[in-house]
Amino acid sequence: MIRLIDLLASQGICLSNYKVHLATDPGLDWQSPLDAFLDGDKSFQDWQERQTKQNFTRKLILSLIQMENGSDRWLFAGVWEVLGVRRTGGDPPFHYRTRLLSGQGDLMGRIVVRYKRPFRQSYPYGETISDKLEVISVTESRYSLRKFPGYNSVVVSNPELKRIVTNEEPSWRSALSHVKGVYLITDRTNGKLYVGSATGSGGLWERWCAYAENGHGQNVELEQLLRSKGDAHAANFQYSILEIADFHATEEQIQQREAHWKTVLLSRNFGYNAN
Repeated sequence: MIRLIDLLASQGICLSNYKVHLATDPGLDWQSPLDAFLDGDKSFQDWQERQTKQNFTRKLILSLIQMENGSDRWLFAGVWEVLGVRRTGGDPPFHYRTRLLSGQGDLMGRIVVRYKRPFRQSYPYGETISDKLEVISVTESRYSLRKFPGYNSVVVSNPELKRIVTNEEPSWRSALSHVKGVYLITDRTNGKLYVGSATGSGGLWERWCAYAENGHGQNVELEQLLRSKGDAHAANFQYSILEIADFHATEEQIQQREAHWKTVLLSRNFGYNAN
């Protein structure tokens, strides 16, 4: 087993007096750490520096980002020096100042670590888990957009969908362009659901491109929601697929399935579907 701290030491990054930050998706109105990392090092730094408590009580932070909810795979996101902290009086109340240690730029986003977290603690002392941080791969290039995971495994945030559409990620475009079907939008701030369907010639890809562009995809209910809460609220939307249909299915058949799921999920009663 290759330990992460040994790999870093071989590159001249010797760790002492540090905490590990096991960054996970906080949900609600917060951006996920993986989304922040994909937006750039500065974006992740800003995300990490905002804390609800004084969590970084040591000189260094070893940052790891959970790659999927509940996964034991973590992405190396750098070693950061803590320069100071101030209480803002806002939400979150603590704002740190940090600096990325030199000599690791070509490693960030390339090292994948295996670690099964036995507790919910997100800020353990380094010496308590360093022997358990096992390097399982060092990729040739920095982690970017994930490949299409399969129709039954799609769970994608609004920021990630925007990046997928903007970059026309080939595996997503190919998979979603060739199927019609019924999809689900979940508002992560309150759990409310919107059930929709893709019946056009461009399949689910065409439909979801519209959501990536403006957040509401010309749905009256979602457009009204964003008008009242602001366009930025769309960042809280999460997209998944309820069922797919091939291109031989008629529009009427797909809409019948859409109606079925609205009934099952009570999205007319408690969600964002008006009919």
